[in-house]
Amino acid sequence: MPQRELTVGELPATLTLPEGAVRGGLVPLHPASDGSRRQFLFEHLADTLAPRGVAVLRHDRRPSPGGRDVPFAMQADDALSALAVLRAQPDVGSAPLGLWAWSQGAWAAALAASRSPEVAFLILLAACGVSPAEQMRYATAEQLRRNGHGGDEALRELAELRGALEDAVRDRSRLEASQAVIDRYADRRWFPLACVPRTLDPDADWPDMDFDPAPILASVRCPVLLFYGEEDEWTPIDPSIAAWQRAAEEAGNDELTVVRIPGADHAPTFGGSHDPGTISPAYSQALTEWMEHRLDGR
Repeated sequence: MPQRELTVGELPATLTLPEGAVRGGLVPLHPASDGSRRQFLFEHLADTLAPRGVAVLRHDRRPSPGGRDVPFAMQADDALSALAVLRAQPDVGSAPLGLWAWSQGAWAAALAASRSPEVAFLILLAACGVSPAEQMRYATAEQLRRNGHGGDEALRELAELRGALEDAVRDRSRLEASQAVIDRYADRRWFPLACVPRTLDPDADWPDMDFDPAPILASVRCPVLLFYGEEDEWTPIDPSIAAWQRAAEEAGNDELTVVRIPGADHAPTFGGSHDPGTISPAYSQALTEWMEHRLDGR
């Protein structure tokens, strides 16, 4: 497939084009763990969809300020800038353009879609329908359960520990009290699974910790395709699907499609792998069928 090296603002980007006419376009957004435009699911998108007439513009995520998460609003800004770059390509014309996002990127993608009618559709993997704070409470508890530490006492202590971390971020006057909670539980065998630093940084922040996706999701009126791996240990699947369904009903959006992928984890792969050879065929099939449906105008 033909490729062009571009930029989105100052961010390096790669555009993969179909051999023939462009029927649609897609910009993928990143999970928290990988800000590269060359990650394996982005490459899979280009390899899978470009032969079907979809231009795929992948860009590197902007550097994290101070090594922390890039705020969702900034990620949404970059997504809309990328769509503008894609729209400006002479090959693209008036083809419908959408966003694909995985994990953390799904919050930013929904935010971008709520802000711009240029987002003609959303394809989201492991899209969380609760706040990042709530998501991490669920995810760390699930880590304990899956690693043999899922007793009631351990889960209660974990909840106290996660609550202490949140308190310290919300209110710096709580730092000392929160550190005392960490000191109390730092010798637990499960502590490394709690995603809590041993010593709190007084300058640490988490700007989107209490981001409430509900009003954002209710502002999304374009077609949405949601994928969830049935073995996902990081996303509370049922509450997330319920949040999207409530939002779609509130928005009057009857084009919400939910696909559960048997055997898949947080990525649409088997065994939690990030190897392209382990991508679920069910994901690839549902992705291409839904895109064909969209591009045919149905």
